[in-house]
Amino acid sequence: MRTAYTADQIRAAEHRLMARLPEGTLMQRAASGLAAACATMLGKVYGSRVTLLVGSGDNGGDALYAGALLARRGARVEAVLAGSRTHEAGLEAFLLAGGRAVEAGAGTIERADLVVDGLVGIGASGALREPYRELALAADAAAAPTVAVDVPSGVDASSGRVEGAAVRATLTVTMGARKTGLLVGPGAALAGEVELVDIGLGPYLPDPDVVALTGADVAALLPRPAAESDKYRRGVVGVVAGSDQYTGAAVLAVGGALLAGAGMVRYAGPGEPVAQVRSHWPEAVITELERPSLDGVGRVQAWVVGPGLGTGDWAREMLAQVLASDVPVLIDADGLTLVARERDLLGRDAPVLVTPHAGELSRLTGAGRDEIEADRLRHARGAAADLGVTVLLKGSTTVVAEPDRPVRVNGTGTAWLATGGTGDVLSGVAGALLAQGLGCYDAGSCAAYLHGLAGRIASSGAPLHAAGVAAAVPAAIRELTGRELTGRPAPR
Repeated sequence: MRTAYTADQIRAAEHRLMARLPEGTLMQRAASGLAAACATMLGKVYGSRVTLLVGSGDNGGDALYAGALLARRGARVEAVLAGSRTHEAGLEAFLLAGGRAVEAGAGTIERADLVVDGLVGIGASGALREPYRELALAADAAAAPTVAVDVPSGVDASSGRVEGAAVRATLTVTMGARKTGLLVGPGAALAGEVELVDIGLGPYLPDPDVVALTGADVAALLPRPAAESDKYRRGVVGVVAGSDQYTGAAVLAVGGALLAGAGMVRYAGPGEPVAQVRSHWPEAVITELERPSLDGVGRVQAWVVGPGLGTGDWAREMLAQVLASDVPVLIDADGLTLVARERDLLGRDAPVLVTPHAGELSRLTGAGRDEIEADRLRHARGAAADLGVTVLLKGSTTVVAEPDRPVRVNGTGTAWLATGGTGDVLSGVAGALLAQGLGCYDAGSCAAYLHGLAGRIASSGAPLHAAGVAAAVPAAIRELTGRELTGRPAPR
């Protein structure tokens, strides 16, 4: 499991550690790790051109000390001193090693083989001011790769917010612990590869602000059929999705549930989606509805409701009946629109997992869509606390928030998943995991990971479509666990 922390958490841990060490020890450790990462990226250090963008804070000091180490190995290192002040000891070491201080705009960035971004540190917030803004734009325009110190300048270390210009790093070398803004969008998209330098901070860190599950974490959480398992013990998930207008949503949600290993899927809906589900998934147990009623559908261990359901009276009554049950419920798509109109529907004791994109969360909370996209972490947390549910906020970085627990972020997704129907597949996958006994927090986290991995597999060498993502779910499970939950192919 990868953990990340806010700037305040990092600084508090650093102060505790520094009290036990000689002055300057942490900066020397950080600079050594930074210099090693830069050397690896350069390949050949001797004769290479390195430009340091040096701000007023400790990140500028890290860059100067690292520059000194590179200069001693024969690199031609120039430092653009952009701050109102400069780390004195770092600058002295840099100049003694043969480094040169130059004026901004002297062409040094354009000539560089490597740019090191040490403009601002983890305590900075808001838009970059001049001359930092101009230097960040120049680094982004340069042909050379950029290595960011701790976080790319312009990215809020504690939230991932980006206001205005920011450095787009090829590699971010982060010291002591990962920062939240490196895992959460939009900042995560600017961090490039992230390399962690151990400076001894571990024993002084508190509980993390956010966590990211690894493949091993997900594999350990996924339900495993036992020798005595039958279809009921494997988890029965009910799906209320689709309508005469949106038949595909039912097909994709049912397929996601089946291909993620549910023991049985019970589908309930009107005639048109029933025909499509029966054609694509004959193993699904189907109840064709002439009126909005769950009577006779049968017992389930979790419900998925909302994809393609519509927002009229029929859909509202089906949602209300699902939420009146005593099992976990996943609400997606049209179900979220209905809940946004009538939030009292969420007044239940059993768990609820909602899976909105930013627009749907905007309707649920009243916050602007752009505001949510800019600060996904805060809005997902706020919605979970306000609504009393688990929130899986879909997007460039999927986040899973539940009251009183660290937010989980998922990085397996791909931009190719931004196509119609893939969210319906995700709902089915998460519903299957709920039915198999995972709580909303784990089911949402594992489903996001599997869905993202399946998207990567499906997009390899071919255009991605939602049915292809569903088809790749068993391959994603197999890649993680070395076992196969189902061999059922996706519909064609």
